[in-house]
Amino acid sequence: MIRTAVIAAALALAGTGVTEAQAPSSAPPAGWAAVRDYFVQTSKAGGVVGGAIALVHGDTLLAFDGFGDADRDPTRLVEASTIWHWASVTKTFTAIAIMQLRDRGRLSLDDPIVKYVPELRAVHDSFGSIDAITIRQLLSHSAGFRNPTWPWGGDQPWQPFEPTEWSQLVAMMPYTEILYPPGSKYSYSNPGFIFLGRVIEKLSGDDYEVYVEKNILRPLGMLRTYYDLTPYDLLKYRSNSWLVKDGKPVAQGLDFNTGITTSNGGLNSPTPDMAKYLAFLSGDGSASKLDPQVLSRTSLNEMWKPVLPVDSRNGIDESVGLGFFIWQKGTQRVVGHTGSQRGFRTFIYLDPSTRLSVIGVINTAPADEEAPGARPDVEALQAGVRERMFEGLVGK
Repeated sequence: MIRTAVIAAALALAGTGVTEAQAPSSAPPAGWAAVRDYFVQTSKAGGVVGGAIALVHGDTLLAFDGFGDADRDPTRLVEASTIWHWASVTKTFTAIAIMQLRDRGRLSLDDPIVKYVPELRAVHDSFGSIDAITIRQLLSHSAGFRNPTWPWGGDQPWQPFEPTEWSQLVAMMPYTEILYPPGSKYSYSNPGFIFLGRVIEKLSGDDYEVYVEKNILRPLGMLRTYYDLTPYDLLKYRSNSWLVKDGKPVAQGLDFNTGITTSNGGLNSPTPDMAKYLAFLSGDGSASKLDPQVLSRTSLNEMWKPVLPVDSRNGIDESVGLGFFIWQKGTQRVVGHTGSQRGFRTFIYLDPSTRLSVIGVINTAPADEEAPGARPDVEALQAGVRERMFEGLVGK
């Protein structure tokens, strides 16, 4: 069963800034049903325990649809108030924080990263001086660093989920190498955004989480959004996550610590709070309580310009910008980001031309996503949502 939530109460609890849909003038467009039904039905067919998808238009949450369970011991159904882990969608907050510091004159995107993270001088760069690697290249995943935080294993129960101390990353730097000429191509890198988090801390004097709370979450009224371990009073809303092993979902537990990698993927938030974030991203630039000047339209548009190509499938070209990805089909454009961590799989997709946004999350993933026939097929699910957006929502 799909549960279409009555969202007014959830929004009141979460703060102000996103309004309840008022039918019929703010009813979802016709193309929404195809997006929603595909997401829910494909997720269920893939064995997903629970998930949610929402449609936002400007500052209005037009639709929320949840299905399945947020937890099973005891059973808690998915609701609008359910808190999810957003994984690498966190990177968009990190990128916005960097752009805020740029706009305040604290840094240049073309500054060498070693200006702020001198420990990186220990990294082996066979392509030239490490000073050539810039903040801009880190934002566009083109600096040449590896993809995973851990360069080995890390899957034993006695090992931390992610490095918990900066010193652990520093200890790995003499054994780290730049894999290709910086700026020459796209290659996704989690460590790159950890280094950007370090820049934010150095320049602001705040822990990364504190900076984001002060400069993004609080201005947007995202009052139930936090990093890493859940506040006690919110535990009853927190979704568990599951990894599918031998065809059965195995619970991973409500909480986990992303450690020193928080700026790479530590964000937790309920859907109405994420709707406020998308309302800001899709805002019209007016300085109002519904669109606070967290970052200018000019800077957001700069982040959404393609820097390097990523992929092309089914007539949709994907490229990377500054902290965001861009999907283009002819003159139609979607910007956003996906996330993948500890059983959670997430996405935010925005059509800047119409200010329509789609937010989606599931709490179940394969233990081995590379295994033949792994279910659910999360990459196909995310791509399918984008394709249906282009067919029925984008530019409509």
